[in-house]
Amino acid sequence: MSLFSRRPAHRDAVASAITHTEQTPPRSLWSDGFGRLAVRAVQIIIVVILLAGLIWGIQQVTLVIIPLILALIFASAFGPVTMWMRRKGVPAVLATLLTLLAVVVVLGALGWLVVNAVIDQWSYLSAQAVEGFQQAQDWYHTLPFSIPPDQVDAALQGIGDFVTSAQFGTGALAGVSAVASFITGFVLMVVILFFFLKDGPRMWEFVLRPFRGSDYDRARRIGDKTVTVLGSYVRGTASVAAVDAIGIGIGLAILQVPLALPLAVLVFLLAFVPIVGAVTAGILAALVALVTNGWVVALIVVGIVVLVNQLEGNFLQPVLMGRSMKLHAFVVLVVLAGGTAIGGILGTLLAVPLTAVAWGIISVWNGPDEPAEWARRKKRRNPVPLAGGESED
Repeated sequence: MSLFSRRPAHRDAVASAITHTEQTPPRSLWSDGFGRLAVRAVQIIIVVILLAGLIWGIQQVTLVIIPLILALIFASAFGPVTMWMRRKGVPAVLATLLTLLAVVVVLGALGWLVVNAVIDQWSYLSAQAVEGFQQAQDWYHTLPFSIPPDQVDAALQGIGDFVTSAQFGTGALAGVSAVASFITGFVLMVVILFFFLKDGPRMWEFVLRPFRGSDYDRARRIGDKTVTVLGSYVRGTASVAAVDAIGIGIGLAILQVPLALPLAVLVFLLAFVPIVGAVTAGILAALVALVTNGWVVALIVVGIVVLVNQLEGNFLQPVLMGRSMKLHAFVVLVVLAGGTAIGGILGTLLAVPLTAVAWGIISVWNGPDEPAEWARRKKRRNPVPLAGGESED
């Protein structure tokens, strides 16, 4: 049929065209693939803005948020001790005070041992440092090139000018302010920890009052999972760190490396930073051995650190912390980098446990053993081969 034909169209053809026009919805700019991508991009931008606002708000009240989070972590770790004493008939206030006193005594004893060891060996370390500096100067004179003396004098003059400048004084005042903030936060954390240990269950029940039905069950699962994950993380990490510190400390003592006890305590503390902490502790121990005992002892120290870390990774962590606390190494590294960029040292320490809590919450979102729908493991027709000949369904 010609477009300009004078003959009228057939009635059936006209009716079919009208029906087709009515059934076909008008095309929207957001209905194609690019439109859906744009909508998803807008949603992601909104989520990122909300997260950035939340992080900014937390950074403005870190003096309250950080002690609150630390108190929750310590309460999750030491809560079973307080509950055990209360089941034995000890009053709530006395059980809480005894728990706090035990923590303070242990931390104070560790601090006293470290300070005492440093004071006892300070003269020897000073002599070794002077000798090492002299050896470095002798080695410098054997190099095929040399730095002009005027450049060295200029560098020393720059250091002196900085020490006597107003900028150095401003930095010192900032350091004093940081110490004051630390003391304030520590006192606040102890007070919050006291109330968490004494009245934690009742406080949580008060928080759950607005929830009803399935929402109440989900909120209770989230709370129980958070406390379980944090407590398991702290107790498991502390156990692994203690074994690492004892093993490396005994090795350093046998090799007669100075500051064996402070280095062992440092190994214990750095073990709370996964992956990076063990490497840092090993490097520091090897450097001390290299300066004071020579390169042969330093290599032996490196071997001891590697052996202890292998024992930790292949045996202690799976046994003491369980698979539920195991995060992939890639996730740990990314989380550590993000936590360090956002919160510095505290961000580094809190990044992994908070990520473990987030994953624990997702794993009980729909039930005690039912993760959220999007986080459930999917069955694949072609299983992905893993290391050791296994496969992931």
